[in-house]
Amino acid sequence: MEEYQEIERSIIKTYRKTIWSKFVKAVKDYKLINEGDKIMVCISGGKDSFLLAKCIQELHRHSDVAFEVKYVVMNPGYSDYNVEKIKNNAQRLNLDLEIFKSDIFEVVKRSGGKSPCYLCARMRRGFLYGKAEELGCNKIALGHHFDDVIETTLLSMFYGSEIKTMMPKLKSTNFEGLELIRPLYLVKEQDILTWKNHNNLDFINCACMFTENCNLEEGEGKRLEMKKMIQSLRKINPNIDHNIFMSLTNVNLDCVLGYNKDGKEYSFLDDYDK
Repeated sequence: MEEYQEIERSIIKTYRKTIWSKFVKAVKDYKLINEGDKIMVCISGGKDSFLLAKCIQELHRHSDVAFEVKYVVMNPGYSDYNVEKIKNNAQRLNLDLEIFKSDIFEVVKRSGGKSPCYLCARMRRGFLYGKAEELGCNKIALGHHFDDVIETTLLSMFYGSEIKTMMPKLKSTNFEGLELIRPLYLVKEQDILTWKNHNNLDFINCACMFTENCNLEEGEGKRLEMKKMIQSLRKINPNIDHNIFMSLTNVNLDCVLGYNKDGKEYSFLDDYDK
């Protein structure tokens, strides 16, 4: 058996409960992939996006739902070393990638701003939507996982003064007909790391020319703060992240002071005396 086949087998056998079943559950429960979809899987070069690609590849082979898939890497200005590392991992994992270049790193460098990671993320999204349109895709798959969802929720509460989360799918407001999906929505980061280490895989991390600053960026620092806090809280309650997640599906509007819907604000006082 080839190495890539062993890696594929590990996803559906060894990590069936922690990865494959949760991937399939998210796809089904949130209706992420439908008949006739053409999906662009975005691979950054990290563990999450490469696992996402393998899961979608496996689903594409065996699903009763017919859909097309393209595996794409946007090179925003990676070093030659990291580009080669992405190519080698793709070959090792038996993934046929299309790599296209952008000048994001150079543009961000010229901007001279204090938030390179924020600007880079926004520009990446625009380039990816544009590439999806070029390929005729109607959906873009990203590798965000369960921990990203929980951390985003807490960041919104603690630093944004609102309760909102990272959604499993989202329609684009700027690119008509395009939808963003997150099939690893229920998969925990620790299980992805375990899968990676089990198969002796080595992926790139941030891989950008601003890595030193990126790690100190306010947004990234706050996310790390949330990650550490959740790890600490798990020592008190092992189910803390699960409970946070479930609370987002169980919002009692009779017991909140207010909420926003379609850009309109509502208060509990609106119908208090009715």
